[in-house]
Amino acid sequence: MQASEESELSRRGLLVGATATAAVLTGPAAVAQPAAPAPSPITPPGGPSLTKVSLTVNGTARDLDLDTRTTLLDALREHLHLTGSKKGCDHGQCGACTVMVEGRRIYSCLTLAVMHEGDSITTIEGLGTPDQLHPMQAAFVKHDGYQCGYCTPGQICSSVAMLREIEAGIPSHVSADLNAPAQLTPEELRERMSGNICRCGAYSNIVDAITEVAGRQA
Repeated sequence: MQASEESELSRRGLLVGATATAAVLTGPAAVAQPAAPAPSPITPPGGPSLTKVSLTVNGTARDLDLDTRTTLLDALREHLHLTGSKKGCDHGQCGACTVMVEGRRIYSCLTLAVMHEGDSITTIEGLGTPDQLHPMQAAFVKHDGYQCGYCTPGQICSSVAMLREIEAGIPSHVSADLNAPAQLTPEELRERMSGNICRCGAYSNIVDAITEVAGRQA
């Protein structure tokens, strides 16, 4: 009988002790304790790494102090305030950010500004002005090659550079004869412009505008 009573007291003491411990761990005193500080983001010593970048943008020499991670698109928009080039997908999928570097069209969101030290860059602002439109800009207006207009700067820059590619004899995936001059068919133009997406679907009007300009240059 005495052993049974001691066993019962032992079990009772264990339960009481466990309950007291739980109360200490979850009580107001535990809640009031400050949480561990969140880890701070890792930054390079002394802040971002800046470098000087010299560009010729729309015929004007520009010197910039840029974070080495700055894309060409952000350099144009945020540092030079040339907001004609649009940030659409920011993944090189829509073409709204298309500009011309040394006469060739590129997605400015996919390249770093520091990679273009000394390069000549043309944006939509450098093609024409409201008082003196570039022929491609005028053709887009004439043929209603835009609706919301968001993709239009990239479409126009791409169109101008694309006609230079044809003039240089560069074939496309739908060129029937790689050694023959490119034929300016709607299929050829659509293939060459397939990297520029128009969310409004003004593709037929864009092809009409490009065809008119190409006919003048022929």
